Parts: sequence; structure tokens; C-alpha cells
Amino acid sequence: MNLKYIYSAVLSMMILSVLGQSPKPGDAQEKPMAITNVTIHIGNGTVVNNGTVVFEKGMITQVGESAQINVAEMVTTIDGTGKHIYPGLIMPATRLGLEEVGAVRATRDYQEVGAITPHVRSQIAYNADSEILPTYRFNGILTAQVTPSGGFVTGTSSVMSLDAWNWEDATLKVDDAIHVNWPEKSYGPRWWMGETARRPNENYDKQVAMILDLFDQAVAYHKSEKSPINLKLEAVKGVIEGTQKVFLYADNAATIVDGVTQMLEKDIVNLVLVGGEDAYYVRALLVDNNIPVILDNIHRAPAREDEPIDWPYRLPTMLQEAGVKVTLRHAGMLARGRNLPFYAGTVAAYGMSEEDAVKMITLNAAEVLGVDDMIGSIETGKHATLIICTGNILDMRSSMIERAFIQGRDVSIEGKQQVLYERFKAKYSK
Repeated sequence: MNLKYIYSAVLSMMILSVLGQSPKPGDAQEKPMAITNVTIHIGNGTVVNNGTVVFEKGMITQVGESAQINVAEMVTTIDGTGKHIYPGLIMPATRLGLEEVGAVRATRDYQEVGAITPHVRSQIAYNADSEILPTYRFNGILTAQVTPSGGFVTGTSSVMSLDAWNWEDATLKVDDAIHVNWPEKSYGPRWWMGETARRPNENYDKQVAMILDLFDQAVAYHKSEKSPINLKLEAVKGVIEGTQKVFLYADNAATIVDGVTQMLEKDIVNLVLVGGEDAYYVRALLVDNNIPVILDNIHRAPAREDEPIDWPYRLPTMLQEAGVKVTLRHAGMLARGRNLPFYAGTVAAYGMSEEDAVKMITLNAAEVLGVDDMIGSIETGKHATLIICTGNILDMRSSMIERAFIQGRDVSIEGKQQVLYERFKAKYSK
């Protein structure tokens, strides 16, 4: 083969490799920084007009009206006139960093063999070089609860920052929760077989017994001498001691009631409901037991024929009014999760105030994940994990993230799409 063609092929591969690289993580903050004359959306439902935020060494040191804050000369200043500042958005219960291309098995690292795998830890599998991460940062999502899936007890999640050299640097909270897919009591009708009624799950009792037996064994194990060491039961220690949450995945009302009731009977009270299509019908149970809800996929059709067409859009507001803490996530195609702020925008368009919609995907999410002492709102003493935005972050038409900071580090929000856009824009604008 002609050497000219070999050199051309190698050069092409090198160019494609460079285009595919994720941006370098942001450098640690060296100088104090102040964002002045900006509209501050605190994240707890309040707004400060013409405000200033000061942060140093990655921590917020001052927040308030610009007239009340004296910015020292040595502070680097960003003029935020006409702009908005929000806490970094938070995506709970996601495969982000565990999957790159859904159609390619070699890039899917979110599931292990077995139905009961609490010892599977997402933290050490997290890919900090994923090319999907910049696409999330571009829309203001700076933190994610990276979660394994598959089976009935899928494993242990960790809360990760979406800009780091490796999984160690990215970790915000280690092994925060165990995730449980509660079996369905019944399945929907198979329309292609002419069925019109739901059919019972004949293996339901056996499947439930498998889940509950894990927690029974864990209680007995942690009362024993723990010899030999059992990795599965070691992983559940935090749940038994009440320091670790259980995220319970269920949609149907009967399934939610049975799952919550049986977990409570095992003295597992630190529960979070994920999915929750029928959560409104069992709202009293959720309120009485202080169980927050992470709703899936707001942009969907109603689950029941007699529900109004806008039911999924109004569901978060109805749950909030009933006293249930609500946040959002996207389940399914990973790329669509970047639209998290616009899902919250849909909720705002159907009844919820805009600041409460922002709170859903910031402070509410942080409280559900147990990291509200670090992130979720723009308050003194918390991490400087925030975004500067032109326009309304909930509005797809006007939202434009200009800068993003994670623990005070100025991080890149450019992904592969933005790099290619600028490349070909330059080509065709000549």
C-alpha cells in the first residue's frame, strides 16, 4: 500500500480523536470572584434583583443586594447586568457516566448479572470522560446521582459532579442510596392478543420475598460476627442503620402502596419513590410517611384513559399542593435528559410558579439526595456550583447558559456539537 494513503488514514484518525475529546476539567479557583448586578434565583423559591454573589476557594461567601455588598478590589468581577444566576441543576437517578452509546453493549456499564445486586457500586464505574457530560452542562445540569439499573435490587448510587479528571475527583457523596425495582402486582393488557384487562403477576410473591429476604438477612448479618464477609449484606449496612436511603421504583398505585407498606414494616423508613405515575392517588400515604417523589418523563401521555391529556404536566403541581416534595428526572434515552430544565418549564406552564419549578430541580433534588448542605441553592457556606444564564432557564427559546462553575471552578460548557457548529460555521460563512 502507498505510504501516502497510510499517512492520510493515520492523520484522519488523529483529527477525529481530537474532535472527540471531552473538554479539560476546570482549574481550581485561585482568586475570589464576584458576580454583580445580576438577578439571583436562590433556589429556595426566592429571587434577589440586582444582586451580587461572591465566592472564594470554591465556597459562596456573600449573597445579597449589590448595594449591601462591598466588593474588594482584589476580587475578579463579572458584570451580570441583564443576566440571571441559578444554582447548578441536579439530575437524580440517571445512568449518566455509565452509558455512552446505548446501541453498543461495550459502552453500557450500568448493569450486572443477577436480580439482587446491592453491592454493585456506580461510583467506581463512572466515566468522567464521557462525551455526554458536556451536553448536560450546556443546559445547566452540573450534578447527577449516577445509578445502576437492572434486576430488583440494582445496586448503590453515588452523587457526582459533572466535571472532573476521574471518578475520585467527581464524587460528591459516596454510596448515598440503594435502588429497588418493586415488582408489578399486575401487567397491562396485551392489546395484540385482544386483552382488555390487566393480568396478575403470578411470580409477584416470590419476587417480593427475594427483596425482603435481603433486608432480613442484612439485619441478622450485622448482628453477627460477620464471618465470612458477605459483600451483598455489607452493602445494605447503611439502610439498616438509617444512614442510607432506599429509592423505590414503582408506578401503579397498588404497587406503590404494597411496596411502601412492606418496606415500612421492615423498619426501612428512609424512602424515596421514583417513577410515581399514580403518586397522586396515594398522596396521603406519601405525606404521612414523608416520602418524596422523583417523577419520570413529564413529556408523556397520561397513564390512564380517564386522565386529562395534560395530567403529566400538572402532576408535580398537584403533588406539591398536597404536601409531597417533588423533583424530576428523565428515564430512557440518555441524551434526552439534557432537557431537564425544559421539563420543569412545562410544569411551570401548567400551574406551578417559575421559582418553585426551579426549586424542583435544584434544592428539592439536593434534599432528596442528601446533599443540600453543599449544593442546591445559592447561600453562604455552600459550594459555588452555579450557572450564569441569559434569559429564562426554563424556556427553551430564550435560555442560554454563558458560564458554569462547579465548586468555584470555571468549567467548559462546550460539547462536541458546539465544537462542530463553530467549525462548520466558520467554513460556510466565508
